[in-house]
Amino acid sequence: MGISTTLSAQPAGAVPVAEPYSGTGRPPVAKYPDKPRSVKELVIAVGRKAARPVQWREGSRPGTGCSGRKRMYSRFVALRVRPAGREVRQATDGPELPECWLLAEWPAGEPEPVQFWLSDLPSGMPLTTLVRLAKLRWRIEHDYGEMKQALGLDHFEGRTWGGWHHHVTLVSVAHAFCTLQRLARAPKDTASA
Repeated sequence: MGISTTLSAQPAGAVPVAEPYSGTGRPPVAKYPDKPRSVKELVIAVGRKAARPVQWREGSRPGTGCSGRKRMYSRFVALRVRPAGREVRQATDGPELPECWLLAEWPAGEPEPVQFWLSDLPSGMPLTTLVRLAKLRWRIEHDYGEMKQALGLDHFEGRTWGGWHHHVTLVSVAHAFCTLQRLARAPKDTASA
């Protein structure tokens, strides 16, 4: 999920600490000793040297890639963090915030990271997989546009929930069929999406 640079988080190794209970009143709530920092600050703290080059796919323009197309690549930093904030705290059961991936794109010529994502994928996930999944937004937008324009998702004019559900289901099935046909025709070595 794409996020703002101002989202706050704790490093993955941060542990909440509870003050000793005096025996009267409410027991103290465990708190993180340090204030959360913005995701941008966390990535800048690990430094530009932590960024690794990753190619996520071959583009559509002519270039020097395996299929004769331009390679799409950049440099990325991946960190395990615990997102902070009121919404996250209310959604957790214990004193610890949930741990997830923070992925940041930091191109070679840029003074700081330019894009950020959070992912709840397992901790052993390779960087190339994180980047490939984060960069799928173009595919989602393309498919949504195809469903609206070519398959008629936006043509529903009925008034009932059942009718809308029927319409969306048929458009989804038509889209799945078109996708399967497109994949069946694509050469195996160039089908990277």
